[in-house]
Amino acid sequence: MSDALAPVRPDLAVDDHTAVMMAGVPATNRSLLHAIRFSVGDPAAILDLPRPGGGRERRLIIRDIEMQRARREARADAVSCPADFAPAGGLSGDRAIATAQAAAECIARSGATRVIADRSLPLIHAHELTARGIEVLCDPEMGILARRTKDAAEVAALRAAQTVTEEAMEMACRLVARADADADGTLMHDGRPLTSERVRAAIDQFLGDRGFESPGAIVAGGPEGADCHAHGHGPLRTGEPVIIDIFPRDRASGYHGDCTRTVVHGEISPLLARMHAAVVAAKAAATAAARPGATGEAVHAATLASLSEHGFAAGLPGPEDPPDRIAIVHGTGHGIGLDVHEPPLLDRGGPPLVVGDALTIEPGLYGPAVGGIRVEDLVVLTADGCESLNRLPEGLDWA
Repeated sequence: MSDALAPVRPDLAVDDHTAVMMAGVPATNRSLLHAIRFSVGDPAAILDLPRPGGGRERRLIIRDIEMQRARREARADAVSCPADFAPAGGLSGDRAIATAQAAAECIARSGATRVIADRSLPLIHAHELTARGIEVLCDPEMGILARRTKDAAEVAALRAAQTVTEEAMEMACRLVARADADADGTLMHDGRPLTSERVRAAIDQFLGDRGFESPGAIVAGGPEGADCHAHGHGPLRTGEPVIIDIFPRDRASGYHGDCTRTVVHGEISPLLARMHAAVVAAKAAATAAARPGATGEAVHAATLASLSEHGFAAGLPGPEDPPDRIAIVHGTGHGIGLDVHEPPLLDRGGPPLVVGDALTIEPGLYGPAVGGIRVEDLVVLTADGCESLNRLPEGLDWA
């Protein structure tokens, strides 16, 4: 497991005059949450400090009423509150400012004259540190590899989240597939039109009952699905593809699931069948290419090569492209964990992959007239390759 507070920039050495820190609100700053494994809705700072007699310690500065719980649960050698490191002029009544003041005071008392921080450091901390004459250096990659190399507990949390995500997906796909169609092709359920909004509400209710937060699933039918991130609205129709993309967060663990399937009510046209076959083949090619040491760019290249073999294009449409052009318009996938979108990207410029990377593999094809087809699974890279956390079928028929 990588160290979340280990600088990555080769020019940033940690010595007896250097502190390393992350700060923010753990409930919303996922990098800080990952570093301390302790969620709270108030400002906090984790400091890796030189000890006067040698060695280093990790001190968490957090609100006083959270200290007892933090001492039991947080990853830190010592836990303090801002009042323990009040500067000579006293602490602000604003908690964020007070935490920054206390962190700067604590660092100054340690003898450190410079601080290395990650990309998420709030500006108020840089302000207080520089006011004390402490140099602040940003390491943009610090903590990123630590979040990417998921440990066994994180993989278990992802697996549990994906299981519930798939249960919600099966419910939603069957709701669409088993609806009735009226004379003009509009899907009906319980005597009313089955809309994207109704399916999304059913997904949210299903997930909420199981302790998950849903930011609003994608349920995009027909031509609307040609916009790969359209959330979808209005009545769904028979014979048209409906992209359903569900990416909830488990309130208990904080980890996300992410799964996409495409469902067609009624008859599946030859074009939709051809698009779907190409997407499934591309997903298999990308999954086979996802190995430690391979790059995210190479995985995406496998997707593009497979889709090209099936006669489909890549990239956003240009002015000279025909109106019936069907193409993939996005990357192959992304990392996932405490955030639904994390490094690395499976796209052009994607970095080398490592053991423990949790990745979505989600090729898709989109055309303005027909809509879209996307199929997405979640995999975790192992020393030998990758393991899929999905068990759902890939097909368009869910009746």
